[in-house]
Amino acid sequence: MLVTKIGLGTVQFGVPYGISNKSGQTPLEEVTKIMDSCKKYGIRYIDTATAYGAAEELLGNTDLKDYRVVSKYLPVEHGNTIEAQLTKSLNRLNIPALYGYLAHRPQDLLEHLEQWDELKSLQSSGKIEKIGFSLNRVHELEDLLSKGLQPDLIQVPFNYFVNRFEKLMVELRNSGCEIHTRSTFLQGLFFVPVTELPDFFSPVNPVLTSLQEQYKDRLSGILLKYVMEKPFIDVVIIGVNNAKQLVDNLSGSTIAETVDENMQTVDEQILMPSCWPKK
Repeated sequence: MLVTKIGLGTVQFGVPYGISNKSGQTPLEEVTKIMDSCKKYGIRYIDTATAYGAAEELLGNTDLKDYRVVSKYLPVEHGNTIEAQLTKSLNRLNIPALYGYLAHRPQDLLEHLEQWDELKSLQSSGKIEKIGFSLNRVHELEDLLSKGLQPDLIQVPFNYFVNRFEKLMVELRNSGCEIHTRSTFLQGLFFVPVTELPDFFSPVNPVLTSLQEQYKDRLSGILLKYVMEKPFIDVVIIGVNNAKQLVDNLSGSTIAETVDENMQTVDEQILMPSCWPKK
């Protein structure tokens, strides 16, 4: 079943997140319900990070023993070593080891290649199963690979608009790297009525309107299925604000029709939420 490829993203557990999110940060009571739904539907991957506010701490109040947890570390500064960050994350999560530990700012890793040796040492100690990178830009991955850094796991954005990593994703997976994707719904952009969007998004308004009008409440399942069907993707990370949203997404993806490939070239500024205008 394709649903087994789903992983739970948790940034919204620690900070208010997402262009379509009107409910703010997810409270612990709802986090518990979401985790119960994950267990019920066989979701076994949890994605989090030091940078996600209180997300790791909230997750630590749930039972994570049956999950593969992936977290990310921030640039090393002021004595905050990778090992120190890892120790804090494990303590907050209440688990003895991580399934994956990724560089959240790969540019910093490029400037401090010795960090890769530290990651490999922590991997050898048994505190991490897989090491790698969380990426936004293709050139970062190309630069890391050119330095001989071969990841066990990468996480990249991939959705109906975004496929810029596809060639490298296929190559890395063929070499044994595990491929995780995020931004399936582009922070919920696919669901926002174009009348509520800034002019910045006007180049994609026709496609958004077409998708929303054609698929209506089936759109989330269709967009999720679009990514899950890619054979070179191992885990599809999705974020939800409540348990009902998670169940609706999963249910929708199992009955969704297949959408045609997007033929429009989308400006990279629109594809990267960090470039979006601030509210």
